[in-house]
Amino acid sequence: MLDAVDAALVRALQGDGRATYQALADGVGLSRTAVRARVRHLIGAGAIRIVGVLHAGVLGMEVFGHISFRISGPVRPVMAELGRREAVTFAALTAGRFPAVAHVRVSGDAALAAELAALRGLPGVHGAEVFRAGAIVKDAYSSVRALREIAIDPLDWRLIGHLQRDGRASYAELARNVGLSQAAARSRVVRLIDAGVVHVTALIEPSAVGANEHLGFGLRCRGDAEAIAARLGALAGVSFVSTGFGRYDIVGSATATDRPTLVEALEAIRGCPDVSYVETWEHLSVVKERHQVDTAGSPAVRHEGDG
Repeated sequence: MLDAVDAALVRALQGDGRATYQALADGVGLSRTAVRARVRHLIGAGAIRIVGVLHAGVLGMEVFGHISFRISGPVRPVMAELGRREAVTFAALTAGRFPAVAHVRVSGDAALAAELAALRGLPGVHGAEVFRAGAIVKDAYSSVRALREIAIDPLDWRLIGHLQRDGRASYAELARNVGLSQAAARSRVVRLIDAGVVHVTALIEPSAVGANEHLGFGLRCRGDAEAIAARLGALAGVSFVSTGFGRYDIVGSATATDRPTLVEALEAIRGCPDVSYVETWEHLSVVKERHQVDTAGSPAVRHEGDG
């Protein structure tokens, strides 16, 4: 479990994984040396990984879909197939009305329709319902940010690749690895981050920090769904919120250290006056969870049994 200072450091690193130790120290009221030791311990213990997450729009994968499956017979064979599909970024065996859910990232609505047709054709799948996101309002793993169009050359891609492996690599190290001066490497990295191409953030290992309770939810709302989603995103425990259309107006997820805390988060969601319907599903086994695509072609994937 994290203490209050570690939790504050993790939140700061989720916002800016390359924040200086002095800036982090100023935020928590400790010395730079103490903060450096704490951050290194968090990384060494496997509680967090600090990596560069590539904006989905850079690769043209701007359309996000949440798929709810109806399955006949055992669910695990379907989950294995979902784990092998490139478009699937998240897949979980669930407790709820649907025995499995998945997230997909594709280039457009035609690609979403094609992927949905393929998923509905998997052995054991008897139906699938889709929520097509219009806007991601909150994502604990990757800050919601605009992507500004900039030219990306081979040196930029090499820098992105190194940041994906180690988001806190020094500018001197990055410069050595790509054959640039330290000043040039810094200028390029700052440009890529400012343009929204890559976001350096802390990815949390839930089991290492005691966040073992995971819940997905779908909501129907009255009024402005994006305004409601913004309020929900500010609630403690809510880790992901998106608006869109289909079965729900809002789809999201909540994470907590224990069941009572998760119930509190769910009660806060249900207490929102403009939420007219709440459906939930518990993530019993996360089969696949991919927060980034490695530029060398190796996706960062969390496999079954990890969560």
